[in-house]
Amino acid sequence: MWGEAADGGRWRAIYAEVTPVSPELPHNSGIDRPRVGLVLGAGGVLGGAWLVGALHAIASESGWDPGSADYIVGTSAGSMIGALVACGVPPWFMVAHSAGEELEGLADARGEATAAADRSAGATFRLERSGFALGPGSWRLAVASLARPYRYSPMAVISGWLPRGLVSTEPLKDTLRRACTGDWAPHPNYWPMALDYTTGRRVAFGRAGSPPAQLPDAVAASCAIPGFYRAVEINGRPYVDGGVYSTSNLDVLRDEQLDIVLALNPMSSLHVGSPRTVGERVAFRMRQAAGRRLGSEAKRLRAAGVEVVLIQPTVHDLDVMGGNLMSSRRRHEVIETAVRTVTEHLRETPLGTRLAELPAGDPRLIRRPDGPPSTWPDFRAAARDRWANLQAA
Repeated sequence: MWGEAADGGRWRAIYAEVTPVSPELPHNSGIDRPRVGLVLGAGGVLGGAWLVGALHAIASESGWDPGSADYIVGTSAGSMIGALVACGVPPWFMVAHSAGEELEGLADARGEATAAADRSAGATFRLERSGFALGPGSWRLAVASLARPYRYSPMAVISGWLPRGLVSTEPLKDTLRRACTGDWAPHPNYWPMALDYTTGRRVAFGRAGSPPAQLPDAVAASCAIPGFYRAVEINGRPYVDGGVYSTSNLDVLRDEQLDIVLALNPMSSLHVGSPRTVGERVAFRMRQAAGRRLGSEAKRLRAAGVEVVLIQPTVHDLDVMGGNLMSSRRRHEVIETAVRTVTEHLRETPLGTRLAELPAGDPRLIRRPDGPPSTWPDFRAAARDRWANLQAA
């Protein structure tokens, strides 16, 4: 299932893996358009940057609009990038905004100048106003996991005992308020993944039967790393980072009758270089665990007849990302590296041809329009139109 390849004396990961669907058993029999899922995994500030670069490369090379996927599942940083895409923010715009372009003449969802918006997708850290609190972040989860640890993932057991985070999630929420109008994204199946901090159960906000929530709160909950961010309360219950359950949560789409699922996972990699420092060893073990979990989840979808494409950082991406994924200093460098490495991979392997077979997206959301920013179309309207057009068809 996994593979490795030599690269100039170093070892790098095979970038993606594709398992074809049997042509005799299409899930969407009678429908011309394939049903597509997009899964964006956890990875901190720099993992989110890698996702931006990878999505921009995919859209530019294939002509497919990532926001047109029938289902978008995001975990932690992936929930933020997924929400922006679902609300009509094109990957090329995220790249330009991160690079520091002024983009004069554009206004956000609140009518404020886009040029004044935070350029790190909410990665601005400030202390929670309610201050320091003693004791574990979740007494109920801590005690329950102590009594029956076999019922919880190792990360869930640890997270219950971590202290309450001191960093506010308000900058994350503000990013969504500036990008999206309304209580939820216009996408019909956008699911940010979080963990109920009381029970340790996984929650897919936006999914039928899940607790109601507004988009900024749900995404902030999905990003709320235990012990770092303060847990997000929704309807009186605390929620934290969905990466505590799984950094990918790919298997949540197992029963959705999809034809192909494209999973981008910043936290896993097949890079097998020897870690030297303590920090590198910790990061290496975390990536190993994330990779094993991702492989197990992909296996479940393949068993259901779903074609699964996995894209993960290469050694070149990891060299730029470093060990501290919450650092914002190298954010744009990570984006640029991801654009280059993913573009090269799509051009050099059959994966580029495979993704080019997906339905072409709205040009407004694929490539930067000509002319000054003040003449550009309304991307939020384009996001709404893509679903209205599909329903009309």
